Amino acid sequence: MKAQNVYDVSPLLKSKKQNSFAAYNYLNMPDLQFFNWCNQQFKVNRGIYNTIDQWFYEYGVVNIYSRRIQLLAFLDSVKDELNEPHSSKFIRFGHGGLTKRLNDFIRDRG
Repeated sequence: MKAQNVYDVSPLLKSKKQNSFAAYNYLNMPDLQFFNWCNQQFKVNRGIYNTIDQWFYEYGVVNIYSRRIQLLAFLDSVKDELNEPHSSKFIRFGHGGLTKRLNDFIRDRG
């Protein structure tokens, strides 16, 4: 099945921060380098990264640039809650927690 832009993603692209993620050069990195940067910044493993990327793609954010902006905004929104100092090597969401957080993120930004 080919994903389509079935949702209006313009509200998702609006950042609450003065310096939007869209300005960062990280968005133009090759995939592996972008993942490695995300791993360093947010302690996200490859499986979680791929799941988030796939979720946004299936949601309708087909453009890679827009999808990366959303991925970074999502990780930024959950990092303080989930990354307790020295608690684990990677960010953890628990069973079903990632999908719930992604749905909450979309609902809260809409």
